[in-house]
Amino acid sequence: MSELADLTAAEMAAAIRRKTISPVELTEAVLRRIDDRKDLNAFITVTGDQALEEARAAEDKVMQGGDLPPLHGVPYSVKDLLNTAGVRTTMGSRLFEDNVATTDAVSVARSKAAGAILVGKTTTPEFGHLQAATSPLFGRTLNPIDPKVTPGASSSGSAVAVATGMGPISLGTDGGGSSRIPAACCGVVGFKPSLGTIPHLQLPDLFGANSYVGPMARTVEDVTLVFDAISGADFHDTYGQAATLLHEGGTSLSGLRVGYIAEGGARVERETAEITAAALKKLEDAGAIVEEAFIDFKSYEPVFLTILRVGLAARTGPLLKGREDLVSQTLTDIIALGNGYSAVDLSNAVSERTRLFREFQALFERFDILVSPTLTAPPLPIGVDPSGDIEIDGVNCGTVRGAWYPFTFPHNLSGHPAITIPCGNTAAGLPLGLHLCAPWYRDLALLQVAKEAQALLT
Repeated sequence: MSELADLTAAEMAAAIRRKTISPVELTEAVLRRIDDRKDLNAFITVTGDQALEEARAAEDKVMQGGDLPPLHGVPYSVKDLLNTAGVRTTMGSRLFEDNVATTDAVSVARSKAAGAILVGKTTTPEFGHLQAATSPLFGRTLNPIDPKVTPGASSSGSAVAVATGMGPISLGTDGGGSSRIPAACCGVVGFKPSLGTIPHLQLPDLFGANSYVGPMARTVEDVTLVFDAISGADFHDTYGQAATLLHEGGTSLSGLRVGYIAEGGARVERETAEITAAALKKLEDAGAIVEEAFIDFKSYEPVFLTILRVGLAARTGPLLKGREDLVSQTLTDIIALGNGYSAVDLSNAVSERTRLFREFQALFERFDILVSPTLTAPPLPIGVDPSGDIEIDGVNCGTVRGAWYPFTFPHNLSGHPAITIPCGNTAAGLPLGLHLCAPWYRDLALLQVAKEAQALLT
């Protein structure tokens, strides 16, 4: 039964339709895997009884015959920053340890409507603020490939869950790479869609959104299956009104104009650079036209930090008053930094988003897709201070955002869709990701290219 947990979502959905596997069998297998891998600490809440009840109802529907929704009977998990009606949503914080939402996030509601079965809520640092898979509420989440290195953050538990068969798909959030970073660290796929394509109505500012909901899975095929089910316009979402543009697809590797951003203003670890270059050569051999491109991504780190820190101070700071002992020192430190910015600082940072968008658009006049490493180096040791500087090849490269993931946070600022796919392992066996980006609303074309690329690289 445990081997059933290793099936992809597409395989599960097809087997359920053929009646060769029941939703109950699949749910039991996934719940058994979750129990077997408690050592990884990927879940804050497991909804076993509820999941089995839903699985039995799904099985009854299969036996009745008729049309089934696309994810019917497929187990999935949700990062604990997204609201789930009747199931606690802790935000990874002791401040919300007993918080139970009354309504589902749009992405969760659409997953349910597509027939998916919720098996639990996955771990995240408090309010997703930290590039470390730890929180005072749940402790540390471990990388299943090597527990001595980070699984990435802040969709830490989601990446670990899908990597180990604790559900083939998970809904993560991405505020600067928060789904793509852990996906790369755990050898899976993480997708950040175009702004407005998957509604995220929990955000206080929909016009200046930096955080996105996106599916995570072991294959691009599964990510696409979920994206098709949960994307689309929502009357209450600002940018979602244009979501019909999503359906423009039809791109393949043959003849694809690829802009290769090898460094983005940052230092890339030698082995990472070599493996990434080898991946680009495979894309060339498959017919892609690869040329060098450049944006100084690292230079936008102060812009990203200004918006991140001010946002956390505004939204989270008031919750801490008199309860600072319940949260980590890193969170209170970031809130203090956020309170130190002026309105002019924030306005200038917001304006810089426009400059970055224009830099992207200038490249997309020449290229169909932009490609880079997902991270400048393999997963960092768990002892690395996420608030301090990091070293790459023995050289101090500055703070973690600009030094380790300069390729991810710019897309949160600009709104462009981006995806990471596995592209190989280091000599030490640690996974690396290849990062692909496309113009706004070319999400389906990006997913098609990523699917072809994953088939070449794995």
